[in-house]
Amino acid sequence: MGAGAPVALARSLRAALLTGRGTPADERASLPGVTDVPTDESDRPGVGLGLPAAGPGSLASWTQRITALVLDWAIATAFAMVLTWGAVLSGTGPERFATMGVFFVEKAVLTALTGSSLGQLIVGIGVVRVEGDAIPWWVAVVRTALICVVLPAVVIGADRRSLNDMLLRTVVVRRR
Repeated sequence: MGAGAPVALARSLRAALLTGRGTPADERASLPGVTDVPTDESDRPGVGLGLPAAGPGSLASWTQRITALVLDWAIATAFAMVLTWGAVLSGTGPERFATMGVFFVEKAVLTALTGSSLGQLIVGIGVVRVEGDAIPWWVAVVRTALICVVLPAVVIGADRRSLNDMLLRTVVVRRR
């Protein structure tokens, strides 16, 4: 690896972070010391799952997924504030967990019924089985429980799938 490679890689990573897109394969291939990088579509996330590159059925973007999660949490917090008369914000007892409880119920029930939580419905994404089928109710409940644990949700693998998605053979896709 040449002396300029770390600088080129840092620039590439910075550009990817600022634009919200990954570094294209042809850019990575031009970096000093990087070899055997495919420049065709075979390295596109979702291609191994047979998903289209764009449109309905394609992988949901990180922006969509994070926006849906923030919306779900905000909605859960608002409901928890009503349910606990605001004690969820300043309480020291079990009311501290009201937001998590509301989040779990909202996300599990709506995902089981519609394939999307409220935040995901607003953003236009949903959860399906890798085979393309709707997820059973028990998968929605287990997946939501794993999201509440946090760690499985932040361990990310290939095709933008979290550990809970890989374990349950699910994928988050665009609905529109």
